[in-house]
Amino acid sequence: MPHASLRSRCLAAAAVVTAAGLAATGCSGGGGGSSAHKGPRYSVPSGTQPVQGISGSGLGLGRPMTTTPFHQPVKHPNLLMITVDDASWNTMKYMPHLRHLVADEGVTLRNGLAPTPICVPARASLLSGQYAHNHGAVTINGEGGGVAAFDENRTLPVWLQQAGYRTMFVGKYLNGYGEQDAPTHVPPGWSSWHGTVDPSTYNFVRPTVNDNGTLRTYHRYSTSVISDISNGLLTRRTTRQRPWYMWVNYVAPHIGGPNSPDDPSSIYPHDPHPVSTTTPSTRDAGTFSWLDLDKKPDMFEKDTSDKVLIRATHTKWPAYRRHELKIAFDQRVESLQAVDRALARTVRTLRETHQLRSTYLVFTSDNGYVLGEHNLTGKLWYFRDISGVPMYIRGPGLPHGRVSRTPVTNADWAPTFASLAGAKPTRKVDGVDVMPWLTSGARARPVPVEGYPVKGGLTPLYTGIIDGPWTWVQGRKGRGELYRLSVDPFQNHNLVKDPRYQEQKRKLRELTARYHDCSGTSGGTGCPTDFYR
Repeated sequence: MPHASLRSRCLAAAAVVTAAGLAATGCSGGGGGSSAHKGPRYSVPSGTQPVQGISGSGLGLGRPMTTTPFHQPVKHPNLLMITVDDASWNTMKYMPHLRHLVADEGVTLRNGLAPTPICVPARASLLSGQYAHNHGAVTINGEGGGVAAFDENRTLPVWLQQAGYRTMFVGKYLNGYGEQDAPTHVPPGWSSWHGTVDPSTYNFVRPTVNDNGTLRTYHRYSTSVISDISNGLLTRRTTRQRPWYMWVNYVAPHIGGPNSPDDPSSIYPHDPHPVSTTTPSTRDAGTFSWLDLDKKPDMFEKDTSDKVLIRATHTKWPAYRRHELKIAFDQRVESLQAVDRALARTVRTLRETHQLRSTYLVFTSDNGYVLGEHNLTGKLWYFRDISGVPMYIRGPGLPHGRVSRTPVTNADWAPTFASLAGAKPTRKVDGVDVMPWLTSGARARPVPVEGYPVKGGLTPLYTGIIDGPWTWVQGRKGRGELYRLSVDPFQNHNLVKDPRYQEQKRKLRELTARYHDCSGTSGGTGCPTDFYR
């Protein structure tokens, strides 16, 4: 059913509660899980092995690859980062302009990764080039949470500004912006600042924006506001007088108000914890009501006895709750339609102002998202539907229509943009310049992963390694989960006690111990930088 009316909903206090029982802070974790659970204990499977595959003594990475430097046709290119909030790979196919204007004209990065897949740490990595345990903004609330936990003085816009770039920001910043600091605060390094102020960031029809130190409330749809501001900046003569960097942050498809008659909270008023949804534009509301949830093997996983780190994987989903997830999925896709049109408008503006040929455009999300996969909702956890993020790039010197399996993390984009601009990072970055690797054929790279409590705390819920097809994670009490995508693409089978994979588990545990607190890209404690085929 279409959204017949829009009535305002204040998101200021903890008025929205997720199914996990977490107070809404504009960003919630996934499934409300825990680092341990009291459900069935996993044992070595008997009879036929649940996962077919060949045992081996190593990870099969061989020697690290070498590659040639990327030939950069434009010396000081423009740099455009466009991000969406909580977008998953299975929603990208419903964005035709993204496919036509970016994927067909550039490179699709199928192994994009968020090492800490939740709002604040992921976005702080985009700004800093560091993993969460180094930039310190590891979660949403409490200790280590929100914008207050992040050092804004040594970030990508500061480096680029020092290199002569004009720097522009439009849209959502780190959670807590405008609440943990002054609503008119402009972070260092930005030539032009237009950040939405919390909690209005999540009010899709009435956002308040800090326009260079002056607050302005817009009575229009959030995506349209962000599109209008960003495209206006691109047409200004002052923008085109020197190379620029712009970060455009759309809020969709993140949850947010106002309520609508076809939201789960309206249809199922007796559900104490209805599934939270986003808000599409009036034009798009109801246009994907025919869409069903993906029928994947990990959707509403039946046998979760092997899942030992997340209590919520053992959740049972009755029919009406599954219908709530379907509604949420439909509305997420609907909300992305306005983003897709805004993307097309931006590319058209760049073309009409003769800037497109000298611009690198990256489109990505902060993290992935699940609605029923492994019985979870949300983000935070290590399954590839969550840690895997959509990533695309087009620009001078890049091939058209290429799909790359090179692992790229959101900590890589700051050093990559700095390298393209000839800027020098002023902090020790963990990510690498990925331009030489995008078309190299690399398919593996050790990436440390970690997740922290949503309500605050600097002790990880889990740490681990993603390395090509392998995922190893371990909780606070030492329990672990091991997955191999090449034989189990939906991560339904924890191989931790499978006798065929004990050597790989040992090596992945060693990599976790070596890199869980790594820093920088050199020295004995440096973060891994090697790529493998």
